[in-house]
Amino acid sequence: MTTLVLCVDRSNDIGHKTGLRTPVVGWEAVRSLVTEVGLADPEDSSVNALLEALRVTRDLRDDREEAVVAVVAGAGESIVGADRAVAAQLDDLVAEFDPDSVVLVVDSAEDERLVPVVESRLPVDSVDRVVVRQARDIESTYYLLKQFLADEELRSTVLVPLGIALVLLPALLLRFGPGIAFASLASLLGAALLYKGLGIDEFVAEVPDRTREAMYSGQVSVVTYVVGAGLTLVGVFLGALAVGSPTGDSTVLVRVMEFVYAAVPWLALAALTASSGRLLDELISAEGVRTPYLNLPFGVIAVGLVVRGFAGYFLEREGQLPNLVLFDLVRVSALQRLALFIVAGIVVSLIGVRVSATMNDDSLEEIVEEPSDAEQ
Repeated sequence: MTTLVLCVDRSNDIGHKTGLRTPVVGWEAVRSLVTEVGLADPEDSSVNALLEALRVTRDLRDDREEAVVAVVAGAGESIVGADRAVAAQLDDLVAEFDPDSVVLVVDSAEDERLVPVVESRLPVDSVDRVVVRQARDIESTYYLLKQFLADEELRSTVLVPLGIALVLLPALLLRFGPGIAFASLASLLGAALLYKGLGIDEFVAEVPDRTREAMYSGQVSVVTYVVGAGLTLVGVFLGALAVGSPTGDSTVLVRVMEFVYAAVPWLALAALTASSGRLLDELISAEGVRTPYLNLPFGVIAVGLVVRGFAGYFLEREGQLPNLVLFDLVRVSALQRLALFIVAGIVVSLIGVRVSATMNDDSLEEIVEEPSDAEQ
C-alpha cells in the first residue's frame, strides 16, 4: 500500500520565491526545497507546511508503510488555471507512483479548497492543516503593527478614514452634540468602506483614461454625457426649488413627491441625451447596433412617464397639484391621471421593443415565442 503525502500550494508562492517548478517529489528534494523557501522568505508559512509533510512521511515509514512525499503548486493567471495545473501535476504523480491514498497537507483555507480536486483522483485519508503558532507578547504585537503600517494599501483604506474621523470628532461634538457627531462619523466611515469595498476607487481611477480614449476616438457620447450631467444638475436644482417653497403643512412624503415631480422630466431628458449619444456611437461603428442600446432611450422615457405619473397622483391627492384637463374639456381625476401615465409608459416600451426587433430583422412574435420554445 502506497500513500502519497501531498503538500499543495494553490497560489504558487513556492514557485514565485524560489523559481523552481513543481511537482517536487522525494524526501531529499522536498528537504532541499524547505531550505530554498526558508532562505527566500523565512516568514512564509509554506516552510512549516513542507516540514509537516516530511514529518508525516517519516511517521508513515516508521509504521512500515510505503510513503511518497511530493509538492504541487498552481500556475496560471486565474484560479481555474491554477487548479488545472495542480490537477495535471497530480495526474502525473498518480501515473508514476500509483498510490492507493493521499494525505493532504495545507497551510491555508485557500489551499484546502483543492480537496475536491484531489478527491476526484485519489481517496483522501487525512487533511493536515498547518497552523503556525505566534508569540503573543508586546514585541510580536509591535512587529505586526509595523508590518501593517508598511502596507500602503491598508494604510489608505483603514488609517486615512479613521484619521479624518478623529480630526472631525471634536469639531462635531462642539458644534452639534454627541448624537449628530457620532452619526456623522459612522456615515463617513461607512461611505469610506463602501467606496473601497464596491471598487468605486478603481472605477474613478479609470475615468480619466476612458475619457481620454473616448475623446481621441471621436465618440459622440462624450458630448452627450456632459450635456446629460448638466441636465441632471438642472433637474436637481428645480426639484430643490420645488421643495424649498412648500405650501401649507407639507409632510416629508409630499416634499419628496414635489422634488420627484419637478426633477423627473429633466432627469429623464438627461438619461435620454446620454443614451442617444451611446446609440449614435453604435450606429457609427462598423459592428452594428446591439439590442440593449436600441431599447435604452424608449426605456428611459417609459420609466420617466411612470415615475412622474405616480408623483403627480400623490400630489393631486394631497391638493398640491391641480386636476389635469385634456383639450380644455375633460377633467381627469387623480386615478385616471395615473392610469394615463402608466399606459403611456407601457406603449412607449412596446414601441421600443418593436423598433429593436425590426432593426434586428426579428419580428415581435419571434421574440415572444423564443422563451416558450426554450421552456419546451
